[in-house]
This record gives sequence, C-alpha cells and structure tokens, in this order.
Amino acid sequence: MSQDTLAPPAPRTGSPLLKVADAIADRRSAAMGSLRSRFARLPKPARYVPAAILLIVLVLLPVWDKNLRSSTGSGLPVIGTPNTSFSGVLFLVGAFALCAIGLNVVVGFAGLLDLGYVGFYAVGAYTVSVFGSPSSDLATAYPWLICVPIGIAIAMCAGVLLGGPTLRLRGDYLAIVTLGFGEIVRLAAVNTSWLGNRSGISNIPKPPGEKADGSKLFGVVDITPFYWLILAFIIVILILVSNLERSRVGRAWLAIREDEDAAELMGVPTFRFKLWAFAIGAAVGGISGGIFASRQGFINPDTFDVLTSILFLAAVVIGGSGNKFGVILGAVIVVYIPERLRGFDESLFGTWFVVLIIALVATLIARRSTLLSTNLRAAATIVGGILGFVVAASVGTQLHSIVTDVGTDNPTRLLVGAVVVVAIVGILLVRVIGLSEAPAAKTVALFLGAFLTVLLGAIAPYVFDEIGDGVQALRYFAFGIALIVMSVFRPQGLLPNRRRATELADRKKEVAVGVNA
Repeated sequence: MSQDTLAPPAPRTGSPLLKVADAIADRRSAAMGSLRSRFARLPKPARYVPAAILLIVLVLLPVWDKNLRSSTGSGLPVIGTPNTSFSGVLFLVGAFALCAIGLNVVVGFAGLLDLGYVGFYAVGAYTVSVFGSPSSDLATAYPWLICVPIGIAIAMCAGVLLGGPTLRLRGDYLAIVTLGFGEIVRLAAVNTSWLGNRSGISNIPKPPGEKADGSKLFGVVDITPFYWLILAFIIVILILVSNLERSRVGRAWLAIREDEDAAELMGVPTFRFKLWAFAIGAAVGGISGGIFASRQGFINPDTFDVLTSILFLAAVVIGGSGNKFGVILGAVIVVYIPERLRGFDESLFGTWFVVLIIALVATLIARRSTLLSTNLRAAATIVGGILGFVVAASVGTQLHSIVTDVGTDNPTRLLVGAVVVVAIVGILLVRVIGLSEAPAAKTVALFLGAFLTVLLGAIAPYVFDEIGDGVQALRYFAFGIALIVMSVFRPQGLLPNRRRATELADRKKEVAVGVNA
C-alpha cells in the first residue's frame, strides 16, 4: 500500500457562503452545549425559577391584553392579535399543545406514525356533548365534571380498539389505517342522528364555577378561564408524561422506536407497550377534545377534518418529535402564527411568503455543498433569486389584472394553468441545460433554477387570491412548504430530543467521512 493511499483526504474547497454556514452551525452547537452544561450544574431549586417565571407570564398574558384593550384600545404590542380575541387564540394554542403532547407519546416516544389522531379528539368532544347537552338525544343528568372523565375513558377504549387489530402493521401501512380511523369517526358523526348528523350538537355544558358577582366563571364572552383550565391540564399531563418517559414504560417505548425487532428479541413485549402508547395518547386527545367542545358550545363533524389531524402532526414534527416542550413550541407555531397574520394585508402576507421562498433558497445554498462548489455558482444562484423576485414584483400585479379581466367564467383555472405551464417549461429547460458537462451550463442551470423558484413563489399570492379562501389557502400552503423543508433539512425539529439530535449528528459525520474517503 502506497503512502498516498494512507494519507488523509484533502479538504474539500467550497464557496465562502458554505464556510460561513458551517462556522455558524459549529458555534451554535458549542454555545448550546455550554449553556446546557451550566444549567445542569445549577442547584435543583434554581432550575425551577425560569419555569416558574414563564408560568406566571403565561397566566397573566390574557389579563395584560385585556387591561391594555380597555385602557388604550389596543392589546399587547407585537404578540397581540388585533383582529382576534387574544384569549381565544391562547386557548386554541393550548388545545393544540395538549393534543401535540398526546400525539408525541405515539409518534415521538413509541415511533408509531398516527395520521388519524383527530379521531380521538373528536371522540372526547362528542362524548361531552352527547352526555351533557340538553339538545342531545342521550342527554343525562351528569355534570361536566363527570362527562369529561367519561370522554377520557371512551377515547382510551377507542385507542385500544384501534390499536388491537392494527398495531402489528408498521410504517406507511399503519399510517393509512389510522388516517382511515379519523375519517370513520367523522363520517360516523355525519350519518348518526344521535350525534347530530352534519348539523352538530349545541348547548354543550361548561365547567362549574361562579365569579364574585354571581355570574358564571366559564362563560361565552370571557375565554380567559378556559385558557387557564387547559393550561392547568397541560402542566398536569406534562408531569405525568415526564414520569412515564423515565419509567420502565418509557424505556420500552424508546427501545421500540429505535429497533422494534431488537426490542422483541430482548424480551420487550412490544405489542403491549405500543397499545399502551395508543391508549395514553388517545386519552390525552380526549381531554383536549372535551375542553374544546365545552369552550365552543357547539360542534359539528367539519371541525374534525383531516387537515386538523395533519396540523397536530405538523406541531410534533416542527417542534421536535420526542421532546415534550418542543411539541408545545410546534403547536404555538402552527396555531398562533396564522392567527397573528390573520389581520395582515394580503400584499404584506404575500411579501412574507416571498421572504419564506428566499429563505428556502438560502437554505439550499448553505446545505448543498456539491451544488455550489464554486463562488461563480453561488453568485449565479443569488443573482438568479434576486432577479426572480424583482421580475415577480414588477409583473405580478399586471399578470393578475390581465388574467382577471379576460372574459372567462373561471379566471382561477386560467391563472393556475399559466403558472403550471411556466413551471413545467422552466423545469424542463433547467434539466436540459444541466445535462451538459460544461461548467458554464451548470452555472446557467443554477441561475435559471433560482430565478424560476423565486419567481413562482412570488407569483403564488396572486394565484391564491383567486382561490376560495385567498390568504387562508396561501397560509396553509406556506406552512406545508416549511414542513417539507423542516423534514428534509432538520428532521429533528426546532427543539429536538437530545438523543435523536446526537444520532442524526453522528450519522451526518459518517456520511461526510464516506464522501471524503
């Protein structure tokens, strides 16, 4: 074996942008590791101080917003929701956070993909409604405090009934079955008379309690008590789930998530523990659904659609699968940000969407070292993206007005068709040019690709302006793109489980060594 063979591989050269991105990532990892080690060395009471302060702030947020609205006419600056009840938004965030914690038990701890979690959410909501509402055919004299435990028990039984025959499936097959379960629950509510059919159930009971003046504590106008109630449930469930994670059950879930076959060979009864995960996750979803139904006072099957289930899963993925506090952050992002943007002007939200597209292109530039191995290619991509933005900003409004003024009964179809044709032609052109081995052709393909990506992203707001919900449709489309990019470039989420983040980092090092070898 020659000396050249034993020599270490030469370092790969890349653009300065890649070097800056790598340096920032290394510094961030070192800073986070140092911060965690310092926090771990603090006395145990001192570690609870930040959590106590955060809890006090969360409790007082709706009170501060209410006081500011009464005195100044506007709510909390920056974080307030001017066109929506801030207490209502906080409650909805809490409901999604509670569901995300329950789904995290299934997806993050046990590693089971559940796309029909909204079914358990609906079971809890309908149980409280059916047993407590005077307008229900099965109304009983049970108070709210009895209806909620019944909803939890029925949701847990639904989890066992679903998991019993299906948990021997894995991966995509299990995901399809759970997705079908969610739709079965919704369609059962649509076609069952004592569940209210499509019209739903109204007059759902609320929790007991009275204010000092004798009025009801949990009313229709003031949503703050409901927010405090669901915040209390989140704290209790977090404590219970944390204890479960550190117990024998949590260790069994971890073993199943990492390698189910190996766990089975080591004597772990995998089916039993997976069934436990489904039952516990379903119970938490039932709690959230029951409180949500009480807050709304009215529910119908349209509330529990597939999109809601996807948003539950998005909260878990974005926040960090396996991290209890990460999934709460994911719920805040999925629920709060769209509500905060609800009052924005369409052009302002369109600008935000364009910024998102540019950020995605920048992420591609920073991560794909083989894509941009020279300064010329990096410059071509950046210039192409900037020109795409400029062209879209100048012709987007004109394109929208021209297509709208065309004498057709369906301008949406014409506009979407034009954008699709541009996308197909552009992709084929980039592909054909990229087939050439010449460096200049590769650079031109990168330029056209960046130009086309930003151009289509900037024109997207004008397309969605002609589609039903307008900005609402664009909002979910933007979150779909963000979720896909998160899954590709940061699969561990924003606040990843520490073990999962370490495994992905080690895998990345192994891949880098194999590439450089």
